[in-house]
Amino acid sequence: MGGGNAQKAAMARERKAKAAGAEAKSQLKVNENAKNVQCSICRQTFLLTIREKALQEHIDSKHSGKTIADCFASWKPQ
Repeated sequence: MGGGNAQKAAMARERKAKAAGAEAKSQLKVNENAKNVQCSICRQTFLLTIREKALQEHIDSKHSGKTIADCFASWKPQ
């Protein structure tokens, strides 16, 4: 007959052990490498896909009186 809780737990442990051997597909390293927009004043980094509005919010909150050109000279709108 079988199928008790102990058997189910053992099967679940086996499946997890097999899955643990698989390579993790983390996005963290890719995201870290994609941070190539940097504020020239405070050196905070942003993802390449950042929008002008978010950059302006950064400037308004951290560097009032500055412009996008002052803080992000190499950034070009997409």
